[in-house]
Amino acid sequence: MNSDGSGNQQVTNVGSSSYADNPSLSRDAEKIAFRINQGGSTTSINVINKDGSGQTTLYTAPSQTTVIGPSWSPDGQKIAFTHTFSGYYDVYVMNSDGTNVTNITNAFGSYDESPSWSPDGTKIAFKSNRDGNSEIYIMNEDGSNQTRITNNSAVEDKPKWSPDGTKIAFNSNRDGNHEIWSIRTLRLPADG
Repeated sequence: MNSDGSGNQQVTNVGSSSYADNPSLSRDAEKIAFRINQGGSTTSINVINKDGSGQTTLYTAPSQTTVIGPSWSPDGQKIAFTHTFSGYYDVYVMNSDGTNVTNITNAFGSYDESPSWSPDGTKIAFKSNRDGNSEIYIMNEDGSNQTRITNNSAVEDKPKWSPDGTKIAFNSNRDGNHEIWSIRTLRLPADG
């Protein structure tokens, strides 16, 4: 749809036993990455042109695992997503053609999810409970330098970068209700 809510249209048709969710629009607004859940038995990360043509499956999760939440890199060359194994979650990155699928958090035993690329593509924000509580973290795009940036007893989730890279908005129940909060980040190197 257009930013004013007009012109909305259906672009997927996955049938009655499956559903499509978790859409992520590429920066150039030409493609949409999304997940297909086929009746709870198989999940995959897919890409489709903005008009609904050219649907392609990039990655299908192995049996007994799930993929969710694709997120485009700003240059459109990579897609980050969450992959679950045995009830635990890790952040993965792959090329936008589905090749070179790589686990970049490697924190078995925790829930690392909801990846969000920084505007310059050098960092990824994500949610993790590795320190005993759901907090917001930042890491380099290759998974190195994983750093917690929030420290609160509340549940904090679903980080999203501001266009200038100086803030991250996220969901938290710090005040007892699930609300949107933001935290200032260091300016990114590309910002000078």
